[in-house]
Amino acid sequence: MNPTDHNNPITEDDIANFLANTPDFFERHAELLATVQLSSGHGGRAVSLQERQAGLLRDKIKTLEGKIVDMIRHGQENVGIADKLQRCTRNLLLTAHARDLPETIVHELKGQFAIPQAAIKLWRINGVFTGEPFASGISSDTQAFASSLGAPYCGVNSGFEAASWLPDPAMAMSIALIPLKADSQSDAFGMLVLASTDPQRFHADMGTDFLSQIGDLAGAAMTRLLPHNAAD
Repeated sequence: MNPTDHNNPITEDDIANFLANTPDFFERHAELLATVQLSSGHGGRAVSLQERQAGLLRDKIKTLEGKIVDMIRHGQENVGIADKLQRCTRNLLLTAHARDLPETIVHELKGQFAIPQAAIKLWRINGVFTGEPFASGISSDTQAFASSLGAPYCGVNSGFEAASWLPDPAMAMSIALIPLKADSQSDAFGMLVLASTDPQRFHADMGTDFLSQIGDLAGAAMTRLLPHNAAD
């Protein structure tokens, strides 16, 4: 077919396909590279093809550099979180008396992770602990609610009983409710509540993997207060 046939004019796609399938074209016509003028992409200034390609490469490199910086920052943040969790775990292991564990976990979470308010309540525990503050003021509805949670609840404080366990419930603009279980198949025997004055600190769309890890850690530690495994 004659490429100059007016009924079948050469299209931009034809030219693009030709250049893509003829990689040595610019080797045989190197002078074209110096004469082709394109928009710079930054204003209306015209530049050579080589300059435009160099500019595109610089933009790509800048984008990649930004991604690398983000990766490094996220990595540093994850290392920081892991260090805090390790210190929290260490101090739980160093807690000699089981009855001191609830206070320890609350103190550690507030200190290590800058959480303004935190509280914990336990039930179905060894009878020697029933007089402790952490074992009182828990309704059967709240116990059932904790057992129903497959993952931590995060969101606004909409009148949950657990918010009343906090030192200053009125300042709890957002909360996280974390069930404490001996294992994933067991009913909850406690609940940890975290709260912030920031309405977005614990929001409904946030990931809960880290909070679940906190719940696993606290739940495992608190099993020392259960009837079969209690020591003062």
